[in-house]
Amino acid sequence: MTAKPKSDLEIAQSAKIDHINNIAKKININVDDLEHYGKYKAKLPLSLINEEKIKKAKLILVTAISPTPAGEGKTTTSIGLTEGMNKIGKKTIVVLREPSLGPVFGIKGGAAGGGYSQVIPMEDINLHFTGDFNAIEKANNLLSALIDNNIQSKTRNLNIDPRTIVWKRVMDMNDRSLRDIVIGLGGTANGIPRQDGFNITPASEVMAILCMSKNFEDLKTKLGNIFIGFTFDKKPIYARDLNAQGAMAILLKDAIKPNLVQTLEGNPAILHGGPFANIAQGTNTIIATKMGLSLGDYVVTEAGFGADLGAEKFMDIKCGYGNLAPDAIVLVATVRALRHHGGAKKEEYNTASLDRVKKGFENLEKHMENCMKFGITPVVAINSFISDSKEETDYIIQQCAAKGVKCILSECWAKGGEGTTDLAKAVVETIESGKNKFKPLYDWNLSIEDKIKTIATEIYGADNVEYTAAARAGLKNIKELGYDKMPVCMAKTQKSFSDNETKIGRPRNFNITVREFEFAAGAGFVIPILGEMMRMPGLPAIPASEGMDIDANGKITGLS
Repeated sequence: MTAKPKSDLEIAQSAKIDHINNIAKKININVDDLEHYGKYKAKLPLSLINEEKIKKAKLILVTAISPTPAGEGKTTTSIGLTEGMNKIGKKTIVVLREPSLGPVFGIKGGAAGGGYSQVIPMEDINLHFTGDFNAIEKANNLLSALIDNNIQSKTRNLNIDPRTIVWKRVMDMNDRSLRDIVIGLGGTANGIPRQDGFNITPASEVMAILCMSKNFEDLKTKLGNIFIGFTFDKKPIYARDLNAQGAMAILLKDAIKPNLVQTLEGNPAILHGGPFANIAQGTNTIIATKMGLSLGDYVVTEAGFGADLGAEKFMDIKCGYGNLAPDAIVLVATVRALRHHGGAKKEEYNTASLDRVKKGFENLEKHMENCMKFGITPVVAINSFISDSKEETDYIIQQCAAKGVKCILSECWAKGGEGTTDLAKAVVETIESGKNKFKPLYDWNLSIEDKIKTIATEIYGADNVEYTAAARAGLKNIKELGYDKMPVCMAKTQKSFSDNETKIGRPRNFNITVREFEFAAGAGFVIPILGEMMRMPGLPAIPASEGMDIDANGKITGLS
């Protein structure tokens, strides 16, 4: 009888985990510089960032094709590639986002990798970790409390019009019932009644600000720049008008420091920040990426969802603010995702079908073309599954080669670093060839409409962009406030290049519609919202939490 394969959690729990002091020594960090969170986690001081070392290190971005609901394994591939790079003698650090509790207890699971390519301690990372999300939540909700307190105040009232307030409370959990609520009920002692709502913590502007900040002073400035709403006489109100930025920054004094953990094979890993890529910028903090580049020769990092979302935002927003430039892109594909884009239903994802892979290849092809628009020829990594057939993977490799793109089979889930040495060598060869020359897709000084059109036509393949009346009103407002020279952070379904999630593969002959606008004056980007995007997800019919438990000895089961 064949033994049942170990789950990700069982693999993580059976791993030999080293003291964090020993991990720090591998990248020449003095143990006295660590702020310990137990034996296996530590925070790193910002003083370790070295701009001269950053210039010499190489940055590798891991992204993916348009995913199936379960994701295609960017984090797993990022960790596996880091193991493989270290195996071939390259001093490499993986720099990742932190998981959100919403997906952990919902449908997608955690974000600590999988199989034999994980970061550990897995349970801690996927749960409260070092409390960064908690701090972000509290800083956000402090501002909410200050806003409502000011509306009621008779001594220092800013004359805020409650109908114009755009700032929402947050919590790190999927709870659809909190999307739209009324607060302040129960009489005058409980405040002024008004409509409000909750976003999930990764979608908050405080999260975006943490990820976009260069240092602590920059963090405070950005927090002060948060737009709240208007007064009754139409004057804009910002967090600094409430003197909120100092207190908010106090709550983030530890959260701004990146977290050091380790991979299953004992290599250093830095985790910090966790914005979603379909409604936010989808990459870890600028500070964490620069920390990795200061401490290693190579940094592997990832951007959420498909390359049309996280990678585009990484290169057009994060690289601009952080003065960063990727030296290579790894584009993760799975055979099951190509089957999906070729028309396979969910129950057919694991059924071999060369015809569906052939049809679905056009999704991968478009993502490859998009990477090249940024001046970088990607390396395609096929994240291997047991259900893949050789004829399917051979076809993908041959078609990529015909496009001048290296395509490598990655067995990171099953073999860790041993399964990614070929991928590591291909990435190093690509970097050392010197052919990649990063360039952003658009100039920030273009009009908002031109920036959106560039992304829509060049990256999504749309014919044109349409605007609702609400969107045009929002656009006028953004221009009047002087935010039209900021980059654009598109809020769009991750399931399709278009704004219609049912248009799989490579849609053609379509327009996109901007339904409305939001803007993050503190974080520094404009947010066009396409379709019915929600900043507070709901739980599925059968949440992942139902399969979780913990015994009397504290051993957790069912976490993924």
